[in-house]
Amino acid sequence: MRIVVQPSGPLHGEVQVPGAKNSVLKLMAATLLAEGDYVFSNVPAINDVDTMGDLLSALGVTAIREDTHVLTLCNHGNITPVAPFEQVDRIRASINVLGPLLARFGRADIAMPGGDNFGSRPIDLHISGLQSMGATFDLTADGVRATAPHLHGATITLSFPSVGATENILTAAVLADGVTTIDNAAREPEIGDLCAMLNAMGAKISGSGTATLVIEGVEASSLHAVHHEVVNDRVQAATYIAAVAVCGGDVFVRGARPEHMEMLLNRYAEMGVSITPHPDGLRIAASSRLHSINFSTLPYPGIATDYKPLLVAMLAVSDGTGIATENLYPGRFRYIEELSKLGADIRIDGHHAVIRGVPRLTGAPVVAPDIRAGAALVVAGLIADGVTEISDIYHIDRGYDDLVGHLAGIGADVRRD
Repeated sequence: MRIVVQPSGPLHGEVQVPGAKNSVLKLMAATLLAEGDYVFSNVPAINDVDTMGDLLSALGVTAIREDTHVLTLCNHGNITPVAPFEQVDRIRASINVLGPLLARFGRADIAMPGGDNFGSRPIDLHISGLQSMGATFDLTADGVRATAPHLHGATITLSFPSVGATENILTAAVLADGVTTIDNAAREPEIGDLCAMLNAMGAKISGSGTATLVIEGVEASSLHAVHHEVVNDRVQAATYIAAVAVCGGDVFVRGARPEHMEMLLNRYAEMGVSITPHPDGLRIAASSRLHSINFSTLPYPGIATDYKPLLVAMLAVSDGTGIATENLYPGRFRYIEELSKLGADIRIDGHHAVIRGVPRLTGAPVVAPDIRAGAALVVAGLIADGVTEISDIYHIDRGYDDLVGHLAGIGADVRRD
C-alpha cells in the first residue's frame, strides 16, 4: 500500500481535526489505576490506538470499539503487571503503563518500548523521578523491572520537561502516600488532558498547564472509571494548515485550538499564511508564495519537534533561505533525504538544516521514515510536479486518522493505492 499524490490546489472547504494520538494513548494507560468501564469519545482511528489496546488486553483490560471514534476499556481488576515484548516493541507509549502499574500493583515488568526511531529517547527521567518516590529498578538489555511496595510523595525537579516522565510520575503520584510536586513539568495540552481525566476519576491534581504540578495522593478506593472526550490533535491541525499554505486556498480547520499552538501559528503567519480564529476552529487562507523563516524546536509552548517536518516542507517551496534547528531529537533529520528526492535544496549542518526554497518540487518515489515526516512528504507532494508515491505508509497510519480522506475532502489530489 502507498499514498499517491499529484499537484493540487487551491484547496477549499472544511476539515475536522480528530482526537490527539499523543493524548489518547496516555489516557488509555491511566485506566490501569482503577476498576470500571471507561468510555472515550473523539478517539482517532489510528493504528497506535489498536496497538495500545492490544497491550492493555495483554495486561488484563478489555478494549471494545463501540464505533470508529468511541472506545470502551473495561478494567475488571484482573491485571497482570507484566507487559510482554510482543506488544511493547510496537509502540513507544507503552512505557506509560509504568506509573499506573507501580501505583496500583506495586510492581511492573516492561520490555523497552519501540515506536518511531529518530534518536535516543532515554527513560532516565522516568526512573529517577519514580525512585524519588520509593520505587526500585532492575534494568536489563531487555527491559525494566520495577517494584514499589509503598510509593510516597516527593518533590521532583526534572532536568528537562519530559512529557513521558511527567506523565509517569503524575500517574504514580495519584496513589502515592502524601504530596508530590513536579517542578519543570511538561506543559503540553496533552498533559492537561490527562490531568483533567485523572481529576474526574477522583485524583487531586493542581497546576495543570503550568510548570509545577502538585498531586495529593488518594486511596485507590477513591478512584473510579469515567467518560472522557479526547482533546483534538494539534499536530494533525498543523498538517492541514501546512497543506493549505503550500497549495493556496481557503479552508476552515474545525476543532483546531489556537491556544494549543500559538507559537506555531505565529511562525505560519510570518511565512504569509492568513489565520483567522473562530470559536470552533481556524480559517486558513493562502494566495501567494510563502516567505522563509528561521526556527528552532523547543519544549512546549515552543515549536514541537513534531511540527518540524511540516515547516521544512513549507520552507522547501518558500522564497529565500530558512534554517531549522533541532534542539530536542538530533536524529530527526532522516526525512531530509526523501525531500531531496523531490528536488528540495536542503543541507544538514549538525543539528541545523539549511533550506533554500525552490519554485516547485518534482514528484518521485519516496519512503516515509516516521509518522510526522510521512505526513510532511504528503504535503510536499501536493506542490510537486508529476506524481509522488509514498511507501511505508504504515508509519502515517499509526498517527493520522484518514489523512488521505481528509485532504481529498478539501480538494487535494491524493489517494491510497
